[in-house]
Amino acid sequence: MTPAVIQLAAEAAERQSAEVTSFGARMAWVVGLAVFVAFVYWLMRQGWKWRGALQNDLPELPAAPDGLPEHRLALTGRYHGSTTAGQWLDRIVAHGLGLRSRVELTLTDAGLDVVRPGANDFFVPAAQLRGARLDKGIAGKVLTEGGLLVVTWAHGDKLIDSGFRSDRAAEHAAWVEAINHMNQSITTEGAER
Repeated sequence: MTPAVIQLAAEAAERQSAEVTSFGARMAWVVGLAVFVAFVYWLMRQGWKWRGALQNDLPELPAAPDGLPEHRLALTGRYHGSTTAGQWLDRIVAHGLGLRSRVELTLTDAGLDVVRPGANDFFVPAAQLRGARLDKGIAGKVLTEGGLLVVTWAHGDKLIDSGFRSDRAAEHAAWVEAINHMNQSITTEGAER
């Protein structure tokens, strides 16, 4: 072999072999990425706390009174959160209203009892109910059209939309009718006085 051929073979071998990645450099990238992800999660948590601090003017949630009358309707399902009424992306996080959870919902003549295992329970007195409708979404949850039961209620000086999804979605229509009928009865009684 001539020196020119040897040199050409060496150059070809150099072009074909890729440089091996340094283990230290790879670990630095992995650690850097993990720190970045942790920082993003920390920022999200701080944003959640900040939103809660902005909403601290919201009064404490009422608890269900003792001796509730017999229920009109009951359902089990999911509580998907609460927002400012009419603004489906303005999530309310104060007093645990932003936490998703399982729910046992009971409608009585006294109001709406919301029992949430693992989260704060609350009660909406009948006089505070403003209506109900079927919708497709509420902050962080989008379903098919009519897949979400949204109940509008007053708390303090704020109107709130709370989103629920029953384990049996066919029940939603009965809830909308019952709450809206209850609201009309209360409004009519108040007008007569």
